[in-house]
Amino acid sequence: MNSFRLLARPPGAAVVLVEVALAVALGGCTSGGRFSATTLPMELHAPVAQSAQAVDLSRLAGPSSGNNLIASGDVVGIVLAAGLSADEIVDFDVRVGDGGMVLLPEIGRLQLGGLDATQAEKAIAAACVHRGLYRDPHVTVTFKSQGVNRVTVVGAVKEPGVYELPRASSHLLGAILAAGGLDEDAGTKIEIRQRAGAATLASLGTTASGSSGVQWAGHTAVPAQRPPEFICLNLADPTDKPPGQVVLHDGSVVTVQRLCPEPIEVIGLVRKPGEYEFPVTRELRLLGAIAQAEGVSVKQADKVIVIRKGPDQSGPVSISASIRRAKRNPEENLRLAPGDVVSVEETPATMLADVVNIVRFGVGATLPLF
Repeated sequence: MNSFRLLARPPGAAVVLVEVALAVALGGCTSGGRFSATTLPMELHAPVAQSAQAVDLSRLAGPSSGNNLIASGDVVGIVLAAGLSADEIVDFDVRVGDGGMVLLPEIGRLQLGGLDATQAEKAIAAACVHRGLYRDPHVTVTFKSQGVNRVTVVGAVKEPGVYELPRASSHLLGAILAAGGLDEDAGTKIEIRQRAGAATLASLGTTASGSSGVQWAGHTAVPAQRPPEFICLNLADPTDKPPGQVVLHDGSVVTVQRLCPEPIEVIGLVRKPGEYEFPVTRELRLLGAIAQAEGVSVKQADKVIVIRKGPDQSGPVSISASIRRAKRNPEENLRLAPGDVVSVEETPATMLADVVNIVRFGVGATLPLF
């Protein structure tokens, strides 16, 4: 009687064994997904993780122009001395306008932007001689204050806000450093919004005598109001416009992309199914996602189906993979994309393992206590 009890199966076990047998027989006819980890077309591959932390920020720096050059918004002091008496000395301050032009009494408009103090002195002296104001003037130019650009920096920076940058060196690197640097979740894309164009000077084509190269301007042509322009940069794209060539104007708004990837979902035969955050600064692969879910719940589990959004918002695609092959071959360890669903599938092997566990439990439950 005891021998009979040891061989007895729990109710329904025979039915389960039949189902397992049928599953094994039909297993070769089931579909393993539209693609596999090794035959996946390039357009369906997960994008390589791109973080601004790996970008060489020196590319954001503009050309070194130095703060000793006159620029728009600067206030310079000018002293004109035509002789030795104090009555022959003219002393006044002037603000440099857009385009580097200044309006000097008796002289008119003169281009000083981009010149240092010595060059500006020579240009003013040449203009005085050209106008017949002085025969041999002595000119002194000094900086009173330097103009600044107010630039707004928002997005994935540590201290978003409005910052004042010297107009002579208003470049991306200065703006980002003023905002405390990039945040850990900063992406590689930067958008700049700023006013389009500036006042232009209509040249009369007249050049002062001498080698100063001073050009006279008759009037300022103010262009019609235009909508702001947008500049989009990808720091990870070497073919994109060098960001150091972008000059920030007064009122510019710099937006640094913040990476907010969709979470992945791990379901099926894992110990802790659920949603998991997708890492920002590194890639995530198949085995790593299963490890986040505390591994498989059935030792025999091997088959995985990854559901991924198709390109251009087309329907989802399924990618079949193998845990065992992924452990042996890194190419089989599929790189995941944000929003992927990783499903560790039931197979005849896992179903058989479940049946064996049921039988063992049933046999153990029918053993006599004495």
